Amino acid sequence: MAEPYLVKLTNQLLDGIEKLPDETRAKHADYIRSLQRPDGGWPGREGGSDLYYTGFALRSLAVLQALEPAICESAAGFLRSRMGQSTGVVDFFSLLVACHLVPLGGGPDVLEESPPDWRERVGALFDTFRTPDGGFGKVPGAPGGSTYTSFLVCLAHELLGRPIPEPDALVKFVKGRQREDGGFVEIAAMKRSGTNPTAAGVGVLQILNAMDDGIRSRVVEFLVQLPTELEGGFRANDRIPAADLLSTFTGAWSLDQLGAGNRLNLAALRDYAESCEVPTGGFHGGLWDEGHDVEYTFYGLGTLALTADAPTLPGAFSK
Repeated sequence: MAEPYLVKLTNQLLDGIEKLPDETRAKHADYIRSLQRPDGGWPGREGGSDLYYTGFALRSLAVLQALEPAICESAAGFLRSRMGQSTGVVDFFSLLVACHLVPLGGGPDVLEESPPDWRERVGALFDTFRTPDGGFGKVPGAPGGSTYTSFLVCLAHELLGRPIPEPDALVKFVKGRQREDGGFVEIAAMKRSGTNPTAAGVGVLQILNAMDDGIRSRVVEFLVQLPTELEGGFRANDRIPAADLLSTFTGAWSLDQLGAGNRLNLAALRDYAESCEVPTGGFHGGLWDEGHDVEYTFYGLGTLALTADAPTLPGAFSK
């Protein structure tokens, strides 16, 4: 049986982050710990605790090997408070990831008191997001699927240890989102591809063992055009002039997983991530961003992990 996608991702990031200086790992772990709220969750840049950001905070602490029992015990309280609330795919995926990580850090099993058939109930919940085109939508009853939401549903099924229903229909849906430029789009009406929907589409095809050489080569040629010469990071699409950390991480990770890591300028990517690093901990979303949060901190740490073996001197991006 293939290694689950998130396990593979986490293990690779763990290996890379272990190579970072102790002070780098410590300052980012301290930054994330400092943002945990009294209710046990983590916020975004404004407002209260949020499942989405709590998931990213715990994932960041996990790859930093900084999950601690007290942190996880507190986080478990927040997660329990959200168990009975209705939510969309993004937040529910974040809840599942967080519930998986909390026991690994010495916290309780948040799902211990769930009904015996809770996995079946969750599967039935995801079925309500299925769309006529074979994908999964952002809301129940959506007329068309979302490439990103479909990717999250695949990841959630792996976490649940359940097969993805009608995988052939989902593969057909995702393949239909690839465009002439080689990348993938988020919604059917879009003509030009983006880095992040491409990463999501690649992820679905890899999880479902449906990646072929033709799709792979087209995706690679699309992605290698997206780093900026000045910054070194990836852009969200070829019409945006500036790079961002989310696109940098997902673009670099996708190329690595497609066997095209040799097409990456690791030194330039590392330098870009470091330029987004806040000296006291955390990461900006890009050079244009004045704020910082735990989500972009995960992407920054992920980029540093993927580039941990980069040479000291930067070179030109390979095309």
